[in-house]
Amino acid sequence: MNKLIIHCEEEGFDASPLEQNALAGLPESDPLTAEIVFTDEEGIRKLNAETRGKDAVTDVLSYPNLDGVFGKEIRKADFPYDADEDGNLFLGSIVICRERAKEQAEEYGHSLRREIYYLAVHGLCHLLGYDHETEEDKTIMRAREEQVMNAMGIGRDAQ
Repeated sequence: MNKLIIHCEEEGFDASPLEQNALAGLPESDPLTAEIVFTDEEGIRKLNAETRGKDAVTDVLSYPNLDGVFGKEIRKADFPYDADEDGNLFLGSIVICRERAKEQAEEYGHSLRREIYYLAVHGLCHLLGYDHETEEDKTIMRAREEQVMNAMGIGRDAQ
C-alpha cells in the first residue's frame, strides 16, 4: 500500500483525504512526503516571477523534487539523497494562493473546500510527473485529478 505524508501548517486544512487517496491506483512506491504551503496574491506573484519568469498571480505552483517518476514505482534506491530522516522520499512542494482559490470557487460555482482540494490534487499530480502541455497529457492529468477527487468524495458538485 502506498503511503503519502503531507506537511502543511495552514490552520483548518485537513491533509488526510489527500494522504489516503492521492496515490491510489499508482504503482507501489516507498513512503512519500510532500509539503503544501498557502500564501497570498503577492506571495505567489513573487514566487511565480522568481521561479518561472512570469510576473503574475496564479492559483497554484508546484515544485517537483524528483525527476522521471511519471507512472513508475518511486524507490529510495533511485533517489538515495532525497529521503528524509524517516526514510520518506520528498516529492516536492505545492504553493496555493488563498485569494485565487476563493475567486475560482465563486467563478466555478462550487465550494472553497472543493477548490482548495482540487488545487492540491493538481499540484500533487505535477509532483508525480503529470503535466498538461499537450492535449494528450492534459487529458491524462485531468482524468487522474477527477479520479482522486472522486475517491476523496469531492466530485464536481461537492460543496
